[in-house]
Amino acid sequence: MIGNQARFVFSLAAACLLSAPALARCADHVPQPKPQNAGRDVVGQDLDTIQEQGFMTFAAYEDFAPWSWEEGGKVKGVDIEIGRLIAEDLGVEARFKLVTPGENLDADLRNWIWKGPVVGGAVANVLLHVPYDSEYACRVEQVVFTGTYHVEEIAIAYDEAAYPEDKPVPAYFRFDTVGVENDSIADFYLSSFPGGQLRGNVSRFSTTGEAMARLAAGETMAAMGPLAQLEFGLVDGVGVHTPPLPGFSVGSWTVGTAVHFAYRPLAYSVEDAIFAAVQDGRIEAIFDSHGLSYRAPELR
Repeated sequence: MIGNQARFVFSLAAACLLSAPALARCADHVPQPKPQNAGRDVVGQDLDTIQEQGFMTFAAYEDFAPWSWEEGGKVKGVDIEIGRLIAEDLGVEARFKLVTPGENLDADLRNWIWKGPVVGGAVANVLLHVPYDSEYACRVEQVVFTGTYHVEEIAIAYDEAAYPEDKPVPAYFRFDTVGVENDSIADFYLSSFPGGQLRGNVSRFSTTGEAMARLAAGETMAAMGPLAQLEFGLVDGVGVHTPPLPGFSVGSWTVGTAVHFAYRPLAYSVEDAIFAAVQDGRIEAIFDSHGLSYRAPELR
């Protein structure tokens, strides 16, 4: 299975984030056919129906700490708290389903927002933790991308005893060991470092959390991946920083939500709820409660 970070960044790699007005980029875009003959149980519910029934559904990624995961039969994480915040603003209950990532973001949007999976399950009202890219948004017309709430960035965690003075940068891994999530953006970046100079010192693990556990156990000197996932795995004696990353085309990206294109009033309500929570500090408080740094997106 492709790692969450890699899948998200695949959708961003073709363009720089938020670099020009979306209308200019979409001007020459050829519209896609809209989904046809889909029942209400397939494509979700409009805002009025959601408020009448008293609950709304959110899809969030499974085993994706600190964003969303299950522990002791309960769903937890930053994205889960943000979903609850949205539902509270709409005056309804939040219900969550943790979903397995597909091969790419297109598949996730198809399965959980605008069409539904081939076998088992139905779409959700909102998909959480969706990367925002205006070029990609032009292409996927079945979805409204809305409610951006955080900017993720790539960072390096390190053994403080191994680096008492200078914090490590990628060039250090010509000689020092570093752990990454297999097939993640950090893996791709380090593997493509000029001349393949770092490949022998890169250890690959199933998740960023495992890479952090191996770093804490002294099996590597550093770990590289999204800042929040590294911070979530910090222990005494391990530090983290965000150094310059030469040649990294997408070292940071904005995340938000996705809603079916037919339900724009719902999309507007989700955006309003998140906008207010970014403005008044509630989103930042959620990050603080999980011990994570928060970087607000540019409010559009």
